[in-house]
Amino acid sequence: MALFDLPIDELRAYGGASGAPEDFDAFWGKTLREAREHDLAVRFEPVDTGLSTVRVLDVTFAGFGGHPVRGWLRLPAGATEPLPLVVEFIGYGGGRGLAHENLLWASTGRAHFVMDTRGQGSAWGGGGATTDPVGAAPAYPGFMTRGVDAPENYYYRRVFTDAVRAVEAARSHPLADAARTAVIGESQGGGTALAVGGLVPDLVAVAPDVPFLCDFPRAVTVTDRHPYREIGLFLKTHRGRAADVLRTLSYFDGVHFAARGRAPALFSAALEDQTCPPSTVFAAFNAWAHEDKAIEVYEFNDHEGGGPFQEERKLRWLRSYA
Repeated sequence: MALFDLPIDELRAYGGASGAPEDFDAFWGKTLREAREHDLAVRFEPVDTGLSTVRVLDVTFAGFGGHPVRGWLRLPAGATEPLPLVVEFIGYGGGRGLAHENLLWASTGRAHFVMDTRGQGSAWGGGGATTDPVGAAPAYPGFMTRGVDAPENYYYRRVFTDAVRAVEAARSHPLADAARTAVIGESQGGGTALAVGGLVPDLVAVAPDVPFLCDFPRAVTVTDRHPYREIGLFLKTHRGRAADVLRTLSYFDGVHFAARGRAPALFSAALEDQTCPPSTVFAAFNAWAHEDKAIEVYEFNDHEGGGPFQEERKLRWLRSYA
C-alpha cells in the first residue's frame, strides 16, 4: 500500500477531529479514586525459568474493580539497588506471553514490568492469563465495542485503569525506583501508554510506538482495517448510533490524554500504516503537552513501524531519562 493519508507537511500540523468532553478529567479522577478504594494486593512470586542473567517474578495486582490482573516483572540477576523502571503495555490481541520472553529491557539493567491485558492474549504470542469478568451490552466481535453504550461501561475504561494500577504495582517492588519510571508500548500498548502518560503525573518518559486508540472520528472513516473496522461494522448494524458511540470513545481518545502529558515523549509513526493511520498518530503527537517530544517517521512501513530500528532509537533515547 502506497501512502494513503495526509502529506507529511499536513501531518505535522494536523490537530485531530475529536473534542474532549467537558467532564473528561472528572470522569477519570472518579474512575481512579474508585479503583484505589481496593487494596492493591500486589504479589510477586519467583519463577523458575532457567535464565541466568534475568530474574522473573509472576505478579498479580488489583486493577479496575479490584479484579486480579497479571504481569511479569523482569530484573537483572544480582540487582541489589533500586533500578530505573520500564512499564510496558501490549498490542491488541496479545498477552504477557511466557516468563522467558521479552528480555530486552531487563538486559539494559532496568526493571521491566509487562502488564497482561484483561481478556486478551489469544490472538498471537505466548498467551495471556487475565480474565475480564465484566459483561457488556451487545457488541461486535473483538474488544472495540464492548460496553460502548456508555463511557462507564466501556472496555478500555477497565484496561486504562489496570494500566495505572500496573505502574503503582511495579513501583511497589523494592528494586524499582519509582522516581525513574517510563512507560512504553506499541499499537494498543502505545495507546495505553498515552493514557497512562496523561493520568500519571510523575513519569520521566513516555514512548508510544504507532499508537492505536487515537483520533477515533478520523480513524473509523479513513481506514477499513481491523481493529478500527469493528466500530464501523457495529454501526453498520446499529444504524443511527454513531454520535453516541463517538461520545463514548471521546473519553478514551489518546489525543486527549496527550494534551495532559507531563513527561518527555518519543513517538513513532509509519506512513503506510492502515491499522493506525499516521494522521491519528500525529494528532496525538501534536497534542502532547510536554515540550520535550520527538517523533520518528518510517516512510515506507505499515503497522510494523520501525521494528528493531525503533527499539534501537528508544534504547539510546531513554538513557537521558531512566
